[in-house]
Amino acid sequence: MAVERSFLDVSDAQGAAFFGTPDNGPVVMLNLLRFREVADYSHAPSLAPEGGTSGRDAYAHYMREMRPLLEASGGAVLFSGSASRFLIGPLDEIWDQVLLVQQASKASFLAFASDPKAQMITAHRTAAICDSRLLPITAE
Repeated sequence: MAVERSFLDVSDAQGAAFFGTPDNGPVVMLNLLRFREVADYSHAPSLAPEGGTSGRDAYAHYMREMRPLLEASGGAVLFSGSASRFLIGPLDEIWDQVLLVQQASKASFLAFASDPKAQMITAHRTAAICDSRLLPITAE
């Protein structure tokens, strides 16, 4: 039986490849998210809500705290919605939520993601999701 692999964070190699290419203006990030049934705060127990919470609720908490920082950096959530199975794609790949997030540039995205407050808030995202995909999209 094959071991399922989860993707939660940017790898060093993928980050270097993305940020090592020219910064040609706005970038939209396509986020595909799969939530944990129960949020896992083992990496940040001081942030865990008393009594626990669902992955979906932990992600909603993350977005409430992160959105003002995103918008202050010039970014915006263009779309957020529920998802399920692909109409065209793998039958066994199921996603709970899809987001389109725009940043003015790769540099503004890096500055936003590197902000210490944003990094602290990201602990809620880590607790919330069991798998994700992040696809940068630029205009041609």
